[in-house]
Amino acid sequence: MEILDAINYFSAFLTLIYVFVVATFIVGWKRIRPFQKNKSLPKTYVSIIIAARNEEDKIAKTIDDVLAQQYPRELFELIVIDDHSTDRTAEIVISYAANGVKLIRLNEDRALNSYKKKAIQTAIDEAKGTLILTTDADCRMGSQWLLTIVNCYETEGYKMISSPVAYFEEKTIFEDLQSLEFSYLIGLGASTIGNKNPSTCNGANLAYEKKAFIEVGGFKGIDDLASGDDELLLHKIAAIYGDKIGFLKNSDAVVYTHAKPTLAEFIQQRRRWASKSTRYKDKSVIILGVSIWLFNVSIVLNALLGIFFAASLPFLVFQLAAKMLIELIFLVQMTNFFKRRALLWWLPALNILHVIYFIYIGIAGNSGKYNWKGRMVK
Repeated sequence: MEILDAINYFSAFLTLIYVFVVATFIVGWKRIRPFQKNKSLPKTYVSIIIAARNEEDKIAKTIDDVLAQQYPRELFELIVIDDHSTDRTAEIVISYAANGVKLIRLNEDRALNSYKKKAIQTAIDEAKGTLILTTDADCRMGSQWLLTIVNCYETEGYKMISSPVAYFEEKTIFEDLQSLEFSYLIGLGASTIGNKNPSTCNGANLAYEKKAFIEVGGFKGIDDLASGDDELLLHKIAAIYGDKIGFLKNSDAVVYTHAKPTLAEFIQQRRRWASKSTRYKDKSVIILGVSIWLFNVSIVLNALLGIFFAASLPFLVFQLAAKMLIELIFLVQMTNFFKRRALLWWLPALNILHVIYFIYIGIAGNSGKYNWKGRMVK
């Protein structure tokens, strides 16, 4: 019984850590001022970069959205890098040549692990913009997107701006669950910026000065990892310009994309995202991540012990209740921002499923290869 007591009290300790961590997310999000655009005319030349591979069914809509921006056409360029597509992606991009859209084709004659970083680096080498803005070939954005980001850049003087990303057009309960969880992840990244300790961002809506990118050596040192063109670059820039990184809290800056339709695709995506954690240099972040992983393990352990030992059940109830309550407080803020409050109905289901998912991804994301865009990478 002494061992059981030790497990239960350690579980309670891990729960308090988790509650504290999410509470810091709540505080960090509140610290970020909603950005209000001013009416000054933009002056910054922007290079919008899209790395694309086999996106023939979506890329035309993305290009149309970019070209429809309410931003002076002479002040931005759109560069699409075709990453060895085997479909009509390049052909579709070429059809926009008369609109000034530039196509670059990767012509690597050797296998790489990080094709996306190579694609972005190649585009930046040819980019004319002071500000680099990356998005994905399956994203949609409103007509004020570019103007809002540039207005924030010119007003605040940031070296890097992380902007919000959201899922939309969900068709299944599985996609609704992903949307709720993804809003949590976006809020997590934003809150760490709000707390002046940037940890994560999303490359589907990321802006940074070309000068700053060059100054930190671009992707050098992280170019052997398939993922991390966003988060690991954030860490490099934060090491020099920690106080010059901002999150753009404005609905006009939101970029929209789609949740994964199948569990297999979802798992592959999250394994890719989790693989970046192997390059974290901040030991406190690593310790924190391990603590949260152990917290989720303890929930499963208490659930199993509860079958045989009734004394474990109160600790299990305490953990689940504390987890759901603190996440609800945080997600109310996030769903309010994205105007998706109805997603909160899925929180009880997500709360349970996320425990299993987090344990699995914590292991699978840090081991072995995974499939990304039809290629095995690590």
